[in-house]
Amino acid sequence: MHSRFRSDRRLTTRMGITLFLLGLLYVGFVAALIVLLKSWVLVVVIAAALLGAQYWFSDRIALYAMRGRVVEREEYPELYAVIDRLCALADMPGPVVAVSEMDMPNAFATGRNPDHAVVCVTTGLLRRLEPAELEGVLAHELSHVAHKDVAVITVASFLGVIAGLIVRFAFYSQLFGGGRRDQNTAAVFAAVMGVSAAVYAISFLLIRALSRYRELAADRAAALLTGRPSALASALTKVSGDIARIPTKDLRTAQAFNAFYFTPALGREPGIARLFSTHPSLEQRLDQLGRISAELGEAAAPGGV
Repeated sequence: MHSRFRSDRRLTTRMGITLFLLGLLYVGFVAALIVLLKSWVLVVVIAAALLGAQYWFSDRIALYAMRGRVVEREEYPELYAVIDRLCALADMPGPVVAVSEMDMPNAFATGRNPDHAVVCVTTGLLRRLEPAELEGVLAHELSHVAHKDVAVITVASFLGVIAGLIVRFAFYSQLFGGGRRDQNTAAVFAAVMGVSAAVYAISFLLIRALSRYRELAADRAAALLTGRPSALASALTKVSGDIARIPTKDLRTAQAFNAFYFTPALGREPGIARLFSTHPSLEQRLDQLGRISAELGEAAAPGGV
């Protein structure tokens, strides 16, 4: 499927490189676990099952975690109207539409391909944004689907998820059962925990680098498709400011899915978390939209290209 969203070769290249590096990391990780645990069947079966589950059911997992539900056209006719208009403009199939009953203003897209995509918005977002701003946000999310980076980030995040789970399992196993194990078993557990921690750290950094760029690519594609970068900039400013006022305790659940959101669920004082954010800074995003706005203005002027 080729949509009318502006293609981005740099995004495609980054996705390919990220998947290649994570693939090598994945193979090395599985090989290390097989050597340490001495059971290749167990490791391969569990890894394949978890990867398959994340690929095929990522949309359901995300909706469940964020308390989202699929809604019918009769429930949210205005939301459907905006999505239908954008999909017609972009020449792409319409996604499943979902709404999350959360005050936090945000949106995300998930799914393994454009034919099995879900776009979810929160009631907090619907309540706060003007129609043109909502259109910009939805165009941003649909561009993720069209660029297929949603599927890539879903698969890419799998390795970090499984490594993190192993670290937690090994930690709690040692914590509560260390006294019943011999030194060899303890050494194996320590090695597994070390390898898993290293894999998690590497995959974390690779995913963050891809995620930050894909957000800029989605902003750019959405602004060019709608022709209204200022509306998207207004939505970004409004949503980022309102999220900063949401109580921190209400953001904790949402933060696990930051890589999928329109804007990250960060509190009032993110501090060092900014350095490891899944998104570029608000200033970077607004600067890019400002440049696009200027370019579109020049193109529309008499004698413009």
